[in-house]
Amino acid sequence: MSHVTPIFTDLVRVETRLYNATSTRLRAEQGLGLGQFEFLEIIDRVPGCRVLDLVGELAITVGAVSKAVDRLVAAGWCLRVAHPRDRRSSVLRLTPEGEKRLAASRLVVESELASLTATVSPDDLARIASTLATLRATLEAGSHGRPG
Repeated sequence: MSHVTPIFTDLVRVETRLYNATSTRLRAEQGLGLGQFEFLEIIDRVPGCRVLDLVGELAITVGAVSKAVDRLVAAGWCLRVAHPRDRRSSVLRLTPEGEKRLAASRLVVESELASLTATVSPDDLARIASTLATLRATLEAGSHGRPG
């Protein structure tokens, strides 16, 4: 086994446990999972957000994103609005209820993640964040891991 494989295994297990614990608390307190939170957060953050923006950010298929957006629309948390320059495309916007749900959910997510990572020093978290940002940028620039 290479020296990188155990690092990868730890990274995946840490991500899974952080994700699951945060999603469980978020679902209990706000009625949505972490995946839904991520969609709402991206729609809020990306001006003129379209399905392809979500695909690029999350590295999942168009079909998966479209179905997830349909569920957000059905929940009343976002809208598909006709794109002003491209009739074949829609812009995604949060509804007032979606904005409220996102604001409340951000507090829960931040609180849970802070609690789960409290044993790691702020300096170590900053180093981890920097390293992961560099690795993510490299992978995204090379289009690695995008759905086929």
